[in-house]
Formats: sequence, structure tokens, C-alpha cells
Amino acid sequence: MDKLQPFHLAIPVKELTETRTFYTQTLNCREGRSTDKWVDLDLYGHQLVLHIVDQNDDTTIKKNNPVDGHNVPVPHFGVVLTMKDWKDLAKRLTNLNIEFIIDPYIRFKGEIGEQATLFFKDPSGNALEFKAFKNMDQLFAK
Repeated sequence: MDKLQPFHLAIPVKELTETRTFYTQTLNCREGRSTDKWVDLDLYGHQLVLHIVDQNDDTTIKKNNPVDGHNVPVPHFGVVLTMKDWKDLAKRLTNLNIEFIIDPYIRFKGEIGEQATLFFKDPSGNALEFKAFKNMDQLFAK
């Protein structure tokens, strides 16, 4: 497989100060360009852009979907990490007392696509999922 190309994702945020701090300090994102209305971040090699939106314009779809006995928030985004990086992140988030939507656990245990996963929200309410596969060859397996 060729080198994976970075993904670009722009998300709405309520404000930049607390949200920027969350991504740079809690998730260790490196900050790139920014203005008083948006911030570019390096999220594990992918470009995440925080855009301030009018707080009165709540167009976010707030739903969930049952997966493996949990209500998974939709929409959400995140990164597939190595198992070591996932364990390090789960430990760091737990030590920082991050409130999880879904606590770190192993999903589809013993099945194709077995994976470690966890969900939480940023300060603006955007849901994030970070996961790691027991076998990365099963990332897209049926």
C-alpha cells in the first residue's frame, strides 16, 4: 500500500482558547497557522482545523448508533493508532480525568476487527473516537 495521505477535517467550535488548549495539551497536537477565527492542528499527521461558529446556529446532528452494546455518538472522528499509542492515550486521558462517553475497552473481542476504542468530547461538544486494531490487516475486513 502507498503511503497514507493526510486527511483534512474542519470542525465547528464554540470558542478557540479552551478548545485550542484541549487539542494542543490534552491530545498533544502541534499548532500550525491560525487567525482569531480558526486554528490548524496536526492530529497524528492529519490536518484538523477548528473553526469558530455562531453559537446560535446549532446545525450539528446529535444522534447515536448502537455498536457492540454502546451508544456511539454520530457524528464523530478520530484516528486509528497503534495499540501502544492507544494505551498511552487512554492512560493519559484517564489521568487527566477526561469524562468518557464510552470508556476505553476492547470491542468485538475474539472476532474479526477486534479493536480497542474510547470516546470523549472536546470542549465544544465534538465527539472523538480513538481506536487501535489487534490486527491492522483487519482494518477493512468483513
